[in-house]
Order: sequence, then C-alpha cells, then structure tokens
Amino acid sequence: MRLNADFSKSVVIDTAAMPWETSPMAGVCRRKLDRTGDEVARATSLVRYDPKSYFSPHTHGGGEEFLVLEGVFSDEHGDYPVGTYVRNPIGSSHKPHSEEGCIIFVKLHQFDEKDTAQFSINTNAEEFQPGAVPGLTVLPLHSFEGESCALVRWAPDTVFNPHRHWGGEEILVLEGTFSDDNGHYPKDTWMRSPHLSMHHPYSKEGCLIYVKTGHLSAD
Repeated sequence: MRLNADFSKSVVIDTAAMPWETSPMAGVCRRKLDRTGDEVARATSLVRYDPKSYFSPHTHGGGEEFLVLEGVFSDEHGDYPVGTYVRNPIGSSHKPHSEEGCIIFVKLHQFDEKDTAQFSINTNAEEFQPGAVPGLTVLPLHSFEGESCALVRWAPDTVFNPHRHWGGEEILVLEGTFSDDNGHYPKDTWMRSPHLSMHHPYSKEGCLIYVKTGHLSAD
C-alpha cells in the first residue's frame, strides 16, 4: 500500500471526518494518514483501542513513536494517560492493551538506527518554555541529528515569522485552530509540508499542536 507516500507534496486531512478501519486485532481500529507497505509499514496513523482490547506482542523493527490523545494506553512497562509521549526504538518490544480504551497518534518505522533513546513523557506534568515570539510556548519532546518534535502552545492572536521547512514539517492540531497563509486548521487536522516549503503561521483563537520537523527527505 502507498498512501500519501510522496513526501514532496503537501497533505492536509481532517482526521475526525475519516472512517475507522478495522485492524487484524479485534477491538483495534485505525485511521491511516500515510503509509508505505502493507501490515508491516512505514506508517503514520491514529489508532483506537476499545475498552479491554489488546494487540499482539511485537517487536519494533523500525521504531515506534506515539502520543496518547484520549484514555489510557498500557503495556507491560506501564500505563500512559492522555498527554503521554512515548518513544520505543528499533528492537524494542511490548504487548499493548487498554483497559478503558484510548486513541493514540502513532508513527512506525521512522527511526534512525542510531537513535536508541527509549522513554516516556507525561506532558501534563511538564512546564512549557517561552518560544521564539511572544505568545508562543514550547515543550520539546525529542531531537536527534536535525529531527525534532515538540508540543507548541499558541496564545490567541499569536503570529509567527514566515519560515521555510528544511526537512519538512508535520503538524497534528490537538486543541483550537492553527492557521497560516494557506488556510485554517481546526482540532484533529493533520498536515504534512515538504522539504523547503514555506508558510506564515498564526492562531487567532489559540491552539496546541504537535509538531515534527526535519524528518522528511530532502532528496
């Protein structure tokens, strides 16, 4: 399967309008955002676990990164409530499940093999730091050799500088409405902008976004 697999093109998706697709495991459904491969794939998805559902034990051949959007995600290593960011590097393994149900935003097979950090962050317990312009605060999540991801909070009427994306940019709107010179993107919008794309972002009402940069091919 190839879904939004041309990283030289911009993509904007209202994920809330997408149907949930069944997975090989009962009680686990997906909204596929981009994908290169079949069941084992380089993939970006929303995954929903029904209450008391589980997924088969598996090893992360290409690494796994996820953010818990609703409920509590669990595995044998712990429980991860809404707002938790988790990185499981290449070669790690677990058996995921959810007692109460959950939704996660997950990226698979997108790790550099030298990026071996394994950790979780409860972002609700962390303090955001001042950003590059007034009204912007940032909670860094991870960075490695030019790739970085963070949560970014925009106060109402915050305007950022026009800028170009070296290595591309990916955004998931978690709260409020994010905007730029190309349009307005409410909660649940996922967008991906290619290497060297440019925009002038702002937020009239305020928002919270997950943002990842530097991870898309510059070829």
